[in-house]
Amino acid sequence: MKSLYRSLPLLFVVDCSLSWVNVSAKSHDNFLDCLSSYHPDESSSIFKVTYTETNSSYSPVLESSIRNHRFSTPNTPKPLVIVTPLNISHVQATIRCSKKHGLQIRTRSGGHDYEGLSYVSHVPFVVIDLVHFKSVEVDVENEEVWVQSGAIVGEVYYRINERSTKLTFPGAFGYTVGMGGFISGGGDGLLSRKYGLAADNVIDAQFVDASGRVLDRRSMGEDLFWAIRGGGGGSFGIVLSWKIKLVHVPSIVTVFSVGRTLEQNATQLLHRWQYVAPNLPNDVYSLVAISAWKASENERRTVLVTFSSVFQGGANELIPLMQERFPELGLVKEDFIEMTWTESVLFINGLSNETSEALLERNRSLLPPSFKSKSDFVHEPVPEIALQGLWPQLLEVDEAISAVQTFIAYGGMMDEISETETPFPHRKGTLYKIHYNIGWQEEENIRSQRYISWMRKLYSYMGPFVSKSPRAANNDDGKASYKQASVWGRTYFKNNFDRLVSVKTKIDPENFFKHEQSIPPHFH
Repeated sequence: MKSLYRSLPLLFVVDCSLSWVNVSAKSHDNFLDCLSSYHPDESSSIFKVTYTETNSSYSPVLESSIRNHRFSTPNTPKPLVIVTPLNISHVQATIRCSKKHGLQIRTRSGGHDYEGLSYVSHVPFVVIDLVHFKSVEVDVENEEVWVQSGAIVGEVYYRINERSTKLTFPGAFGYTVGMGGFISGGGDGLLSRKYGLAADNVIDAQFVDASGRVLDRRSMGEDLFWAIRGGGGGSFGIVLSWKIKLVHVPSIVTVFSVGRTLEQNATQLLHRWQYVAPNLPNDVYSLVAISAWKASENERRTVLVTFSSVFQGGANELIPLMQERFPELGLVKEDFIEMTWTESVLFINGLSNETSEALLERNRSLLPPSFKSKSDFVHEPVPEIALQGLWPQLLEVDEAISAVQTFIAYGGMMDEISETETPFPHRKGTLYKIHYNIGWQEEENIRSQRYISWMRKLYSYMGPFVSKSPRAANNDDGKASYKQASVWGRTYFKNNFDRLVSVKTKIDPENFFKHEQSIPPHFH
């Protein structure tokens, strides 16, 4: 009898696992039958763009836009079905059938989300991949563009530039980011200090709610239109396209990128940058990249701090400005390079030797195969002694492909737009954003916990020096409960959270659109 009792827990686990498989299989079959009822005509069948695990195209489609291969291991939960809709009716049918048969939905526009929330779930789920929703319709005369959510930022830059070299939109630093996730998260980038966020420049949207209704700005109302522009992806419904106001860029912009090591006073220069960059004219985009570096095999590793800028104007304006505001950096005339706006996007992404067609390459990886990323927002300059404490931590991870911290200056228009204008809260008083990243080879995923632990240690170290009470940064691992998500929401969205919850309760009271970091309705 004793041995029988010892076996019960194992039997229970096996029984639960089989029950889960049976439930998933039943939901899967019922879901597919439901889709068929919406699209019985084979010539226009949704099944041409529906993939299950028995389909040979399932894995290639799933992996096509996964940017973080930490979430493409055999143990990563996979969707029961992937739908890559060609039209609105495909989206509506997928929503209605998922809702009817108890499946969650994850919506993917580019796959750049750090924790895989757009294509991973721990309950039975369906992925709507908007890869075919990628049209970019530029209206030069009215200085507007309709962009579908599945387009990447680089495609938008490229299509606008085809029609006009004097117009663009306030897009992302990284050009492979999908437009849906970029704008729904607020969308800061190369022109934020001059024109605000991408979300600040949206003037209309096409949206599908949990009932399958298609809404525009007028029919959805201003509260929902406010919420989707910075309230986070996957909380309210699916935005299929955005109408964006275009902004002006000059025919010539000026860039520079110079590196300084610890031996070249990099610590003191970085400390000084915190006071200079957020107060530069709005035409200057400024960032700093910090990483370990070794000039040759025979030299010991040090820390390299690279100062880069994109200026909306000529070198004859930027040179005296930098000499006046940041003489310590020691820039010389040869450091300043004039180019077009599109060329500057390539430059800042390390693609100076490529043509503008590179912006169309949506599958190019700008990040290591597997990585862990986090972010912070800084309201007061970090003391010099605290910066010195970062260097040993950067130098201790020599096995990683990369360990980089990027400081991106705010200020300018980011200070001038109210934090209630859109849900994005990091406005006035934010000096800069920090982006932390550590990357490793995909085959090293078995050792990923070591790199993640390093990131958490670094993040903990920075805690006293960044925004606090609360710390206004992203949740750690995307595995929070709904109660925890509410706490995180109040932390991240601050005064906007109650309004976001109110919108969520009105548009999706049953909480159909949900994930680990989504906005909960009131009853949760």
